[in-house]
Amino acid sequence: MKLANRVSHFSESVIREMTRLAMRHGAINLGQGMPDFETPQEIKDAGCKAIQDGYNQYAITWGAPALRQAIAAKARKFNGIPCDPDLNVTVCCGATECMMATMLALVDPGDEVIIFQPFYENYGPDAIISGAKPVWVPLRPPHWSFDPDELKRAFSDRTRAIILNTPNNPTGHVYTREELTLIAELCQKHDVIALADEIYEYIILNDAPHVSIATLPGMAERTVTISGLSKTFSVTGWRLGYCIAPPEISTGIRKAHDFLTVGAPHPLQMAGVAALNLPDAYYEKLKRDYTRRRDLFIPLLKSTGLTVYEPEGAYYVMTDIAPLGWNDDTAFVKRMIETVGVSAVPGSSFFSPKELGKTMVRFMFAKKDETLKAAGERLQGLRSMTPE
Repeated sequence: MKLANRVSHFSESVIREMTRLAMRHGAINLGQGMPDFETPQEIKDAGCKAIQDGYNQYAITWGAPALRQAIAAKARKFNGIPCDPDLNVTVCCGATECMMATMLALVDPGDEVIIFQPFYENYGPDAIISGAKPVWVPLRPPHWSFDPDELKRAFSDRTRAIILNTPNNPTGHVYTREELTLIAELCQKHDVIALADEIYEYIILNDAPHVSIATLPGMAERTVTISGLSKTFSVTGWRLGYCIAPPEISTGIRKAHDFLTVGAPHPLQMAGVAALNLPDAYYEKLKRDYTRRRDLFIPLLKSTGLTVYEPEGAYYVMTDIAPLGWNDDTAFVKRMIETVGVSAVPGSSFFSPKELGKTMVRFMFAKKDETLKAAGERLQGLRSMTPE
């Protein structure tokens, strides 16, 4: 039976495929971005209490009022974004659905969407499902910055939106104010909307501030800021994301969201209120813990002979396998899972065309210290793992 063109060229998520292989072979999973440490107890308690208190039927489609109020307060305090919970906030089933609902609300067939690459693997399919043409702009190592002239050439009279992810998955790049200012200027010049995925906003591993592009001059009315609870509170299975957008864009996002998923789980939304009300000390500890994990893991990776690009934010590390004699990222990761006992993600899943990432592999370090040390011991086997 013939499939619709919009999905006929999609492959299964490589990230999820590598997780299944890791489970099959008992490998330490440093591929999919899910921690092996527990969610804070007070957040779990709030979820259980919400169920017992009767929050088990539909919430308002675009988000329980208490959660939208907490998100708006957080956006004003942390991001510096003026935010009305009733006009600007839409709660979705994860940041992934936020991006899809936003694309469906804003992008028409034939439009162009600029996407920096390497990119989170959903962005390309989101554009295609929306009928848009992705226009790729490379981020280049070692610092994963873009060439201003290449970015300028990517804009045209068909450009509808630009997707940026800061801190970036998979590279760990944190966009500077200078970079964001150029993007903002081009968006205003060409009447383009910025779709800012800021899901890792609290995980910045140096002294650089997190800058939301919506706070730059002229960008509040042309930015959709996307974030969620998954990464900050280690609740990746809860699927709680949110969009902050101007009222007229929020209206469109809510229409698309309504017909995609109706709404996010009500009791978990109430637990999200408790999460967002945690004190500043929680976020300070979060940054310290992830910085410690990075500083523990990077030397272990470097000791294997891989080229390692140290991240500025998020909890991923991009590496180059060419120094070990490999030029097939997928074959490398599958062999590593089967023989070394560690999983990662082939870099080609973050590039278009995929060949651009054939020597790149992404590892993640959202793990307990003992897990990272055990993975480091196993990874010493990479030196004897040669291509067939």
